[in-house]
Amino acid sequence: MRGTRWWRTSARRPLQGRGCAGSVSDVPDLHQQHFRQGSLDPDVVGRAPAPLPGEYGPGAYGDFDVERYCPEAPKRQDRTAFARDRARVVHSSAMRRLGAKTQVLTPGTDDYSRTRLTHSLEVAQIGREMGRALGADPDLVDTACLVHDLGHPPFGHNGETALAALATEIGGFEGNAQTLRVLSRLEPKVLSASTGLSAGLNLTRASLDASVKYPWTYADRPCNPDGSRTGKFGVYPDDEPIFTWLRAGAPEGKKPIEAQIMDLADDIAYSVHDVEDAIVSGRVDLGVLRSSAVMAEVIASTQEAYGSWVESNELEAAFDRLRSAGFLQSTYDNTRRGLSELKNRTSDLIGRFSAAALKATRTAYGSGTHTRFSAELVVPADTVMEIQALKGLAWHFVMAPREGEPMAARQREILTNLVGILSDRAPDELETQFAEDWHAARDDGARLRAVIDQVASLTDQSANAWHARFFGSAQR
Repeated sequence: MRGTRWWRTSARRPLQGRGCAGSVSDVPDLHQQHFRQGSLDPDVVGRAPAPLPGEYGPGAYGDFDVERYCPEAPKRQDRTAFARDRARVVHSSAMRRLGAKTQVLTPGTDDYSRTRLTHSLEVAQIGREMGRALGADPDLVDTACLVHDLGHPPFGHNGETALAALATEIGGFEGNAQTLRVLSRLEPKVLSASTGLSAGLNLTRASLDASVKYPWTYADRPCNPDGSRTGKFGVYPDDEPIFTWLRAGAPEGKKPIEAQIMDLADDIAYSVHDVEDAIVSGRVDLGVLRSSAVMAEVIASTQEAYGSWVESNELEAAFDRLRSAGFLQSTYDNTRRGLSELKNRTSDLIGRFSAAALKATRTAYGSGTHTRFSAELVVPADTVMEIQALKGLAWHFVMAPREGEPMAARQREILTNLVGILSDRAPDELETQFAEDWHAARDDGARLRAVIDQVASLTDQSANAWHARFFGSAQR
């Protein structure tokens, strides 16, 4: 797996519409307050002209990109449509709930580890800087990063597994497909003037498209490198109208560069930070990686979790590079000095991965502003494998052991029980907005979807509280 890997391929298409309103010349005094390409070493990220300040955005986005499913007039002339999108996300209830949803460890397990909310904020910081460096609108990339986990249910991927098993007859359950549902339907903000139905946050076409990690339905899932069908998809059957609208003119199955940046920023953030959290919490001792037997176990576990395309010799080489560069410190003593050293290594890893992708993309596409489908994000194969190596560490020492714990099975049982009892007692026991969806449903499948939407919206704590209310605290 030598050379350079395309992170997510996207065919080119002409941009539609006119440039965004406003220009930098209107606000010359803002130049000193914003990013300059010269502030990054051009030998690291490649050479390119400075993108425009984020508040005004590059002029490569047109009217087509800033359209909303339900037309809305701008409230102010001094901010872009993408800045408005970001504001709507930041103020949403779905965003607030991420603070009480599992990232890797259950919220409240300790006072250091990330939650879904803090993870999303870190993804947004990484993605925003990468997008700005490539000439994409920072607010657009920031929005895509902030929302990328909005659809995740209680108990993280463990909860996702439980709900997916219950939704097999109605189009499945997938956290990313649920994110689109939250953005376009469930989060209360805008109602259609013609139908009175919820349009969710009613984000722009470009922001919605950038938020779709997997631009295909369950039936159209592509194959993994090993030939198996991926379990990931981005839309349920009853959300296909909004999906068709936001994907208008896009190459089939391809993502805009803003979505590719979000995807890489997510991988960088959780690969680096999950290992950091695991070290601080004592779940990972990097000193044991000096053992060839332990390394063999980590590599085997990584291949089992992520597929046979992750070749053992390439993982070994990735660990060797990270170790030689000083990123895998062998000791951690929980002192302020030790934590400072760990945090600096975390920062350096983020910079290493981001800079590699920026330079490779500039090398492939040259100078200029790269937006929507005008370019693809390029990530060197060595960088892909180093990220995979860190994900493998977190999987082997933290996630895999938890898969077999009684708590994991109990969490799946809680969500299964909740879907069952709420289905029996709906609509009376549903929150008002979900009861409305249940009443409007045309068949049993749509009513089950309303119940699953309700359960998916809960936090870890509220899922436990609802279960205790229905089944008694002794059942927890």
